[in-house]
Amino acid sequence: MRKPTLALVPSLALVWALLSLGAATAQTLPAQEPAPRTALANADIELLKGAWLRPDGGYTIVISNVGASGQLEAIYFNPRQLPFAKAQASRTGGELRAFFELRAGGYDGSTYDLTYDAGNDRLTGTYYQAVARQKFDIFFVRKK
Repeated sequence: MRKPTLALVPSLALVWALLSLGAATAQTLPAQEPAPRTALANADIELLKGAWLRPDGGYTIVISNVGASGQLEAIYFNPRQLPFAKAQASRTGGELRAFFELRAGGYDGSTYDLTYDAGNDRLTGTYYQAVARQKFDIFFVRKK
């Protein structure tokens, strides 16, 4: 009846060898503060505020406020005032962008997809005219 005891010897030897090498312990990463939302936290996003004129037709976008999540409070004028269904700022790479969608007044989902050009203080991009299903390269200059 000594055989079961002898069978445990190799197992005990293995456990002893592993323990003598040093016990591996799991490491807990220190708690980290969430990274700041650099995409929209930069002060330069405030550069979007103001009145922007599209010189080729007199269309105007007025941005009165920029929320922390990039939500824009903005109104469109052509020449009458129209609300945007969506108005959102974002940062893609180093580019400050603004996206606007119109649903009121027969615009039926027309959009502006714009990038801020800091060197010229203007918004450049495309206007998608949903009814005609056409895209146009356009730009807006800041009204002084």
